[in-house]
Amino acid sequence: MTSQPTTKTTEKDREGPGDPGAHGSGLQAGLKNRHLSMIAIGGVIGAGLFVGSSSGIATAGPGILLSYALVGTLVVLVMRMLGEMSAANPTSGSFSAHADRALGSWAGFSIGWLYWFFWVVVLAVEATAGAVILEGWIPAVPQWAWALIVMVVLTATNLVSVGSYGEFEFWFAGIKVVAIAAFIVIGGLAVFGVLPGVDSDQAGFGNLTEHGGFLPHGAGAILTGVLLVVFSFMGSEIATLAAGESENPQQAVTKATNSIIWRVAVFYLGSILVVVSLLPWDSKSITEDGSYVAALDSLGIPHAGQIMNFIVLTSVLSCLNSGLYTASRMAFSLGQRGDAPKAFARTTSNGVPRTAILASVAFGFVAVFFNYKFPDSVFLFLVNSSGAVALFVWLVICFSQLRMRRIIQAEAPEKLVVKMWLYPYLTWATAALIVFILGYMLTDTEHDGRTTISLSLLVAAVVLIIAFVKEKVRGGRRPADAAPADRRDEVSAG
Repeated sequence: MTSQPTTKTTEKDREGPGDPGAHGSGLQAGLKNRHLSMIAIGGVIGAGLFVGSSSGIATAGPGILLSYALVGTLVVLVMRMLGEMSAANPTSGSFSAHADRALGSWAGFSIGWLYWFFWVVVLAVEATAGAVILEGWIPAVPQWAWALIVMVVLTATNLVSVGSYGEFEFWFAGIKVVAIAAFIVIGGLAVFGVLPGVDSDQAGFGNLTEHGGFLPHGAGAILTGVLLVVFSFMGSEIATLAAGESENPQQAVTKATNSIIWRVAVFYLGSILVVVSLLPWDSKSITEDGSYVAALDSLGIPHAGQIMNFIVLTSVLSCLNSGLYTASRMAFSLGQRGDAPKAFARTTSNGVPRTAILASVAFGFVAVFFNYKFPDSVFLFLVNSSGAVALFVWLVICFSQLRMRRIIQAEAPEKLVVKMWLYPYLTWATAALIVFILGYMLTDTEHDGRTTISLSLLVAAVVLIIAFVKEKVRGGRRPADAAPADRRDEVSAG
């Protein structure tokens, strides 16, 4: 790992795909510590927490807490593995670059493109969700125009500099964090009956057991709940990608990894516990109005729906902002390693991978178009076929860490500043749990789990075939200017 160089470089120097810029990548260390801290905290709070939790509660009752706890534990373990590898070698490609070195170029190519595909589809989903809210406030502007405006504005911020992305994300994530913290405090006071000016006779921990029990639909509902909530955790890994453009990457990754436990515990388990304690899990208002709106309404808080719309819009914009950043940095890393067009690895004088950003947002615009023209065919296919990518990413991280631990120990053991607990046993157990969840999805026909996993596996198979064909054509050799990022760091450091 190298620190940000202080010498100036020319525009020509910056634009080479193999040039050693910030940390040997051509990017610049434009993210401040406060940016990284808020990206790490806010990254784990997706819009899915506010929007999708109601279906989970309706499916599993109060037992949804166990579903969140199970997935939260899985995320903590995966982030620990990723933190171990990324602290030893911070890179914009994160797990894709680690898989490239640990498992082979086919693995880095496949998981990198699948992850890029996931986020560009998310761009369309979130842009549409934000447009719905904005059209409700200002109906004179059509929904498609709002989606276009939102995409253009956030593309512009990403094109200016990584610092502008970090600043926008700092405030977006800050609003999410403050909002959910306030919700937990206010709701907690109401549950204990000490909230001034509020008479909520139905609030209390009795709601956890009084309406059909803690598991009203049986223990099997916990696993069904897992399928409904697992994708709302996607985004926790963004901090490891962003760390490569920070002033102290190793410190940033270590901090993000060590804080994941309390972030999951507070923001997910804490807020959902408040929701299912404030009102009965089978309350119609949870499914009709949304879990958080229903909870606020139960306390008699005026304009609860509009308050939550504002918070959800902020979460949507945050997800869009981070999604565009994440997709572009993954495309940049793929280009740097020769797994994408070389143009993707070129940066501007501000260290911005402009071509990678524009290519990512272009696909996002196409997906938005499909959402409006073919919502039940083409767009539905895109959403379902990218749905299981999160689990694929986590599984690849497990297998990469098993190999990378031995590589790091052999080459630079002093870089193991973050270590996976109970290696390798807990890594294997995590991988087995992920495989089990993927298998269970094949049995789920009620919530489209089987469709999602089948289409996602189909897309993954196509990408794998392309990867193997590409590797065979290349003869297992990389182009001279496409060495893996970690190797380039070592050259730069030397």
